Parts: sequence; C-alpha cells; structure tokens
Amino acid sequence: MENINFLQRTKHLLRLYGFSPKKRLGQNFTVNYDIMQSLVEHASLTKNDVVLEVGAGFGFLTRLLSGRCKKVIAVEIDPQLTNFLRKNLSTLNNVDLIEGDILKVSLPAFNKVVSAPPYSISSPLLFRLLETRFDLAVLILQKEFAERLAAQVGTKDYGRLTVSIYYRTDVALLDVVSPKMFFPSPDVDSMMLQLKPRDPPFNVEDEVLFFELVRALFTQRNKKVRNSLIHFLRKREFPRDEAITLADSTIYSSKRVRELAPEDFGILANELAKILR
Repeated sequence: MENINFLQRTKHLLRLYGFSPKKRLGQNFTVNYDIMQSLVEHASLTKNDVVLEVGAGFGFLTRLLSGRCKKVIAVEIDPQLTNFLRKNLSTLNNVDLIEGDILKVSLPAFNKVVSAPPYSISSPLLFRLLETRFDLAVLILQKEFAERLAAQVGTKDYGRLTVSIYYRTDVALLDVVSPKMFFPSPDVDSMMLQLKPRDPPFNVEDEVLFFELVRALFTQRNKKVRNSLIHFLRKREFPRDEAITLADSTIYSSKRVRELAPEDFGILANELAKILR
C-alpha cells in the first residue's frame, strides 16, 4: 500500500457517502500511514496469523493487515461503514467482516489483535480479550488509560485494571501518538502499546474470588484493607463480628488498598479461599 494521504481520503469519503463521524461510537479515524505501518510492524505478522481488528472504519488498516497475514477478522459496529466495507474490500479474500458490537458478537478464533479501538470501550474490550486466547495485541489507546495498565503500586493510576492486566499479560508502552494522527482529532494524546499474554506470575487458588476481591477492594482504594475487607465479607453475608475478626487477622489489615501489590491481592485471596471453602 503506497503512502497516500489518508486524511484527504477520509474527508473525501465522508463527503462522498454523506457520513459524519459519530461521537457516540467514538469514531476517530486513523489517518496516518506511518502509525498504521508501526502497528503492523510491532505485531510481527506472518502468513500464519489470524488478526482481529476492532473498528475497521474505512478499511485502511484492514487492507494493510490483509497483505501481511493469513486472515483479518474486522469488526465494525456502524452499519453505514459496514456496507461501505463490504463493497470496498470485496476483492480481499482473506477479510472476514463482522457487523456488530465487539463486546457482544461471537468471534472466530484469532491469535493477534491489531487495532485502534474506540476509547469508550477500552476497559470492557480488554477484559473481553483477557477471556480469550491470543498471542499478542498491539493497540492504540488513550494515553492516560494506557498508563493505568502499567502503573506502579500506590500511584493514582494504579487500580483494578492494573492488577488484572498484570496477572494475565506483559505490558509494553511503545509510543505516544499525537491527536493529529486521527480525524476528527481527539482532545487527548494516545499511546501505542503491546500486550503479551503469559502464565500468571503468582499462584491464585480461586481466580473468580481473586478478581472479585480486586474489584471490590478497589471501589474503596484509599481505605485501609481492614475496612474494605469487612465491607466485602459483609456483602457475602458474614456476621459482623466474624467479618471484623477475619479482617483484623490479615497481614495487610493496616495497609491502604492502593498500597497492595498484585501479589498481595493473590495472598489475600488465597487466605480467604481457605476460609470460604
């Protein structure tokens, strides 16, 4: 694919088909060839890869991907754009176009994700991806959000998402992406990042309980672990006195929730798992 002016092309297609970028769908089209090329390069694509693209837009990245991999599964929620893509990508035999919400549609198997998805679905999208099996994801997300994925313990960016992502993947923040790389330009900087799923770095006896505990405690991130645990146990119908005694007995009772490392949540969840059996 030659280095054409994708900004001009996007504006032309919007006028030609009477499209308007939809704010409710978070439509900020990637219009810089170098950024798309960088996404593809960081994904180290081969002819054996099946790639998921979330939000195909006008298909610029889709075309680039299709020339580098075995198959592209392109998901687009906007019916207008899907109709355009059906015609515009009809000559590409290795593109599987799916119209629908990425958070709801049934997906065929894929092993890599290369995408600049709508920022509004970043968190639920990542949680959905973590439930599937894949080898590598290269994404462009809002910079502030991306920094939360790799945040240090105790910082303002550190939270449930950080712990959940750390448990499942290695995160590498790659490059800051200027708003000028998109049309319309978002109000914030973006970040290109890489996610590599791996085996958990610490042992968890009950993953369901672990993730439930992480989610519940981070709703009170600035409180002491003791107080948050009491609240957590009371919701599980523990008698108040028993909940207090148990919360007081944990090794992290006097720490703030935000001060617990991911491994600490694992130890805490394993302690609770023995009691809740």
